[in-house]
Amino acid sequence: MRSHPREKTGRNDPCPCGSGKKYKLCCLSSTSIALAGPETVDTPWSRQRDASDRLTVDLQRTLKRDFGDSVLDAWMDFNQDDDPVPLSETPHELSIFSPYVLFEWDPERPVRRSAEKPRGGIVVWAYLKKAASRLSALEHLILEQAIARPVSFYEIVRVHPGRGAVLRDILIGEETEIEEHSGSEMMRPGDVIYAQIWILPEVATLGRSAPIPMPPDRKVEIIKLRAQLQRKIKKQNRELSAADLTRYTDEIRTVYLGIRDALSKPPKLQNTDGEPFLSHKIHFNTLSAQSTFDALASLAWGVTKEDLLEEAERNPDGSLRSIEFAWLKKGNKMHPSWESTVLGHLKIFGKTLLVEVNSANRAKRIREEIEQRLGSQAIHVGTETESPEQMLKQAKQRKAQRGAEEEIDEDDLMRDPEVRRQIEAEVQKQVEGWVRTKVPALGGRTPLQAVADPDGREMVEALLQGWERQNQAPGPASIVRPDISALRRLLNLPEKTKSPLK
Repeated sequence: MRSHPREKTGRNDPCPCGSGKKYKLCCLSSTSIALAGPETVDTPWSRQRDASDRLTVDLQRTLKRDFGDSVLDAWMDFNQDDDPVPLSETPHELSIFSPYVLFEWDPERPVRRSAEKPRGGIVVWAYLKKAASRLSALEHLILEQAIARPVSFYEIVRVHPGRGAVLRDILIGEETEIEEHSGSEMMRPGDVIYAQIWILPEVATLGRSAPIPMPPDRKVEIIKLRAQLQRKIKKQNRELSAADLTRYTDEIRTVYLGIRDALSKPPKLQNTDGEPFLSHKIHFNTLSAQSTFDALASLAWGVTKEDLLEEAERNPDGSLRSIEFAWLKKGNKMHPSWESTVLGHLKIFGKTLLVEVNSANRAKRIREEIEQRLGSQAIHVGTETESPEQMLKQAKQRKAQRGAEEEIDEDDLMRDPEVRRQIEAEVQKQVEGWVRTKVPALGGRTPLQAVADPDGREMVEALLQGWERQNQAPGPASIVRPDISALRRLLNLPEKTKSPLK
């Protein structure tokens, strides 16, 4: 469904200059967005901006005068949290929080019935009691839109930088062409914004918008929300509407807050079994290198003793001095295409055994395994742990100590064509195995299973778009960028074409 503002000046008509373009994208556009600044020209856009700015100043005065002591309460209500991060530490959130306070916040808001229209918050009503009679028709309409229009999730479909964009409401499917000057310069097709659109005479524009656009893969949470809301109205045998979205505004904001917080937090590192990353070094004293190796060699699944011993070091008398090998298991629960998984590394030198693993669970498992196999021949001396943050800090310190002249060029290895081909082939193999991997974001389904239904197909598409966006990010030559189009072919999804910018 496409929504257009009401037209009075023929903005969508062919331009009279004969260019073949629409009037709004030709002569009207060049006039209203002159280099001198769009606000200097009397256009529907500039008029609504002026009126909106005046209302904002007046409403902020009302907020400060009558409700200044309640802003913290409003901030807690907006975040749905009794102890949110202070607003002073997240000032960028004002672009979405301030309209919430001015137009929506009501600490005693009753539960609204489905047939009732949004009533607005305590600030806007306090303002209207004193100022309603002196407001212009446009100002009344702006306040009506700010109160009644839903705050929803919009996918950026097309962008006309400096002029505007086409946005699609992910929850109800409505497309709207908006005029947005400076904001459109930062928009990218495929991104998602949490925003409110105002439909005013001759122009549709953003009434409010969260400060940070969301990458395409975050659409997965929004599609799940859409399914939840559709279940709420299932008995009414109809599709979701804008009125439904205003009724479920808290549920929609809950999803926004979850995505916002996830994007602002550093990623949690995990190992290949999905366990939190925590480096462990486990030290044992043993009876001898040979007896320790004999007891533990079978931990290297799929590798014979003879193959392991090829890398061993021996004493002058031929006895085993030291050896290193990987702790391997068959397959991988998160990556079905993997033949084996490296769980850790064992180093035997003389009467000392050192085991290195990267999670608490693996540390517990390997210690129990060693003590069961070696019994009294192995004495646990101690375990050292190191978090990813500690490891990064130490790596930076070591790099600083080495000095720039000793730095190793990490790209050298990838400049070897044969090495790069082998690594790219292995990465591509693992990436293509993803289509048969159970993905938590897809409800535990594999992508091949998920694309069988419309919502699942849209979720998989969102994840692929996010992957493609990562591939577009600049980086060193050592980065291997998998071919996502191969995944699309495996999943029978259309090839991604470059999104038009203008």
